[in-house]
Amino acid sequence: MADDSRTSNVGGRYAQALFDLANDENKIAAVEADLRSLKAMMADSRDLRVLLSSPAFTAQDKAKGLLAVARKAGFDPTTIKFLGLISANGRASALSSVISAFQALSAERRGVVSAHVTTALPLTPAQAAGVAAALRQALGKDPEIETQVDPSILGGIKVRVGSRLFDASLGTKLDSLKFALKRA
Repeated sequence: MADDSRTSNVGGRYAQALFDLANDENKIAAVEADLRSLKAMMADSRDLRVLLSSPAFTAQDKAKGLLAVARKAGFDPTTIKFLGLISANGRASALSSVISAFQALSAERRGVVSAHVTTALPLTPAQAAGVAAALRQALGKDPEIETQVDPSILGGIKVRVGSRLFDASLGTKLDSLKFALKRA
């Protein structure tokens, strides 16, 4: 049964419904792997992002495109049906938030916490292990880390765990300093 207090947004509600269905069918791992692949495809393909977010495409066009991608990638039938449903309901633009919410639900079920780490340069294996150890100590749970490189932060690190953001980036510190100097 969906816990509506934790899933108040559209993406969260769809993710909870998909999670419940995948749980009933013992396919959480398969669906999560499919969604992880789809998330990577969305990050790599500007055309796919435009298809999903543009109001110029009808719900049917979005469904056809998503289903073609899903079938070509060999997604689980549960994932394929869900992608057809979300497109038909005109909610394809919410797919990124659905994927994030599904991953959070799956991580919670496994007893781990999902963390999104942004750095200016790619982390070395030693740095990634250090970040994981620090998160494990701070959160009391094993972290499942997803990394992203964003040169615009200039240096340092940003870590998002759920709705909490720990920002130790050089870009943010410089912005704070610039704001303080303007006020002086």
